[in-house]
Amino acid sequence: MKRLYLSAFIALASIVGMQAQKVDFEEYTLDNGLHVILHQDNSAPVVVTSVQYHVGAKNENPERTGFAHFFEHLLFEGTENIERGKWFEIVTSNGGSNNAYTTDDITYYYEVFPSNSVELGLWMESERLLHPVINQIGVDTQNEVVKEEKRLRIDNQPYGNILYAVKKNLFTKHPYRWATIGSMEHLDAATLEEFLAFKEKFYVPNNAVLVVAGDINTTEVKKMIEDYFGSIPRGKDIEKIDIQEEPITEQIDAVYYDENIQIPALIHAYRTPGLTERDAYVLNMISDILSGGKSARLYKKMVDENKSALEVAAINLSQESYGSYITFAIPMGETSLEQLTEEIDEEIVKLQTELISEREFEKLLNSFENSYVQSNASIEGIASSLADYHTFYGDANKINSELEIYESITPEEIREVAKKYLNPNQRLRLEYLPKEDNQ
Repeated sequence: MKRLYLSAFIALASIVGMQAQKVDFEEYTLDNGLHVILHQDNSAPVVVTSVQYHVGAKNENPERTGFAHFFEHLLFEGTENIERGKWFEIVTSNGGSNNAYTTDDITYYYEVFPSNSVELGLWMESERLLHPVINQIGVDTQNEVVKEEKRLRIDNQPYGNILYAVKKNLFTKHPYRWATIGSMEHLDAATLEEFLAFKEKFYVPNNAVLVVAGDINTTEVKKMIEDYFGSIPRGKDIEKIDIQEEPITEQIDAVYYDENIQIPALIHAYRTPGLTERDAYVLNMISDILSGGKSARLYKKMVDENKSALEVAAINLSQESYGSYITFAIPMGETSLEQLTEEIDEEIVKLQTELISEREFEKLLNSFENSYVQSNASIEGIASSLADYHTFYGDANKINSELEIYESITPEEIREVAKKYLNPNQRLRLEYLPKEDNQ
């Protein structure tokens, strides 16, 4: 996440904004297990209807990777009451927009409509859940769509396979070891019966949270929800993924060749705690210290001062079971990858041995306060956040209290967490290299 540091005046304005942006909501659970969250905001005539399913790439059969992402596409094909190919036409003809995304942990669908179409959004999502048409025509069509997406976004994109290369080396047992988009060979080999079984297992009300946010009348919306979702049968309970990785005790050295690049890249990746752990919050702050803008430590040192890197970044990729703390650098000129390792490690050692200054710490808090304001600045952002907090924490009110965690973190804690996780013997060192003709 990229953030810009703020002046004291803007920081003060952000804090005032935060106090005004407390998110009020109501939540309850239907008899079939569907969790419902309602957020009423009548300031603009817009409504978001969204459903988040607690299924992602980590829930897949290792021999059938890519199913979760494939379903993100497949469930726009049509339903018993929505003709094939008409989903987007219905949305746009009613002044709306929609989208979906898949991660290793969840699949999220949403529509944004004028508020007088809230019932339409609820009906369409209930149709997606109860009456999707899953047939061979749809499977074959979306198979080609997913292949094209993989070619455009990953295979033909410079540095597009970095995350794939990191994951397959950083994890050995956990399903995070494969890419979210999965294997095209696995999708080609899958039968229609396997797709139907995936839907039957994971696309059930007790594995989902419905969020309706915006210009709504909650009494009326509750009745609509009962009418459209209340009769959908509960599915079988889904067993939580609980696969533990052995700790990394010595550096893993790996190489990946990419035919789309001419300049190599260096990646360090550390396996870190899942997103609900306090240490994950501290690691988010460490990422901001290292690369949260052009005044951050790594950019200032390696790009501005030493001119050893064209680009450098650090990010804590937080996920449900584990996180991956990743640093990335592209060398400038004749700079070696070994020199990049040394320079990145020097900055991390400073974090492990020295407390950050009071001024830097103040800027850091301002950055996170601003990000909090921005995340709650739109109805779409609020809907997504409410779904995430319920899914991962079992506590949607984290949307109002999470910032308190960041505000309670101390410089001493930043130093200790850096010492705990960011050590050379606990990481993957990946050289991401141009592919030569003989490789």
